[in-house]
Amino acid sequence: MSVRILALVGSLRAGSHNRQLAEAAVKLAPEGAEVVLYEGLADVPFYNEDIDVEGGVPDAAAKLREAAQGADAFLLFSPEYNGTIPAVLKNAIDWLSRPYGAGAFGGKPVAVIGTAFGQYGGVWAQDDTRKAVGIAGGKVIEDIKLSIPGSVTRFAETHPVDDAEVAAQLTEVVARLHGNVGEATAA
Repeated sequence: MSVRILALVGSLRAGSHNRQLAEAAVKLAPEGAEVVLYEGLADVPFYNEDIDVEGGVPDAAAKLREAAQGADAFLLFSPEYNGTIPAVLKNAIDWLSRPYGAGAFGGKPVAVIGTAFGQYGGVWAQDDTRKAVGIAGGKVIEDIKLSIPGSVTRFAETHPVDDAEVAAQLTEVVARLHGNVGEATAA
């Protein structure tokens, strides 16, 4: 059985180091796992219950929900913006938390990782992301963590997939998330 892991990146910048980390996860996925990098978070409007009505859900939000419903697990990449989660990632979590009680996260395994310029690699944002996605219904795998500090210098001339230490850590993250899907299915 192939496991589909949906990757959501909290940075919209084309050259984002978190996006590069997600691209590396796609390449390093173990056999039996497919990491799919979701494109289109920039197009999803801010969550608003007035537009989240049957027949009226904006196309971009409906596409996000459809992709999430088809996922077996989630891998969220969060940089740190002003000490917390980026708005684009929080917005995606908000859309995927609805409809209440039947959101797309629905007890599926979720891991939150990322990189940031600061010396702690964005841990505050990643902790806030874990909290939000857990409340939204995801089964956050608390012991899967990867916070890479100094992204601007570390990845200035090296893509994360070409950084042996990062590639090994990322491979382990994806393999462990993949394993948690199997545990959730067996339970």
